[in-house]
Amino acid sequence: MNIKNIQVLLEAETDLEEGRFFYESQEQGVGEYFWDSLLSDIESLIIYAGVHSKAYGYYRMSSKRFPYSIYYDLNDNTAYVIAVLPERRNPSWVRSKLSKKS
Repeated sequence: MNIKNIQVLLEAETDLEEGRFFYESQEQGVGEYFWDSLLSDIESLIIYAGVHSKAYGYYRMSSKRFPYSIYYDLNDNTAYVIAVLPERRNPSWVRSKLSKKS
């Protein structure tokens, strides 16, 4: 697939902020590292969008450095990041979060 744009939806931005806050509360500086790492993962969708398996109706890519999944959908030449959620949560919680975003 030839992706030209990545659109991070407002809800996914909120997910990223919550993750940054969580990791920053664990140790100073880790929140910023989380933020930078996840943005790098999201930017890689320009190359890798569409190769990931689907979960809960969306493509799901695991972050390289943190236990988070990036859920996205494709439309034309744009990857829409729907959610960025922790992988260690109960699957029913993840399903519930994603069902509210559709």
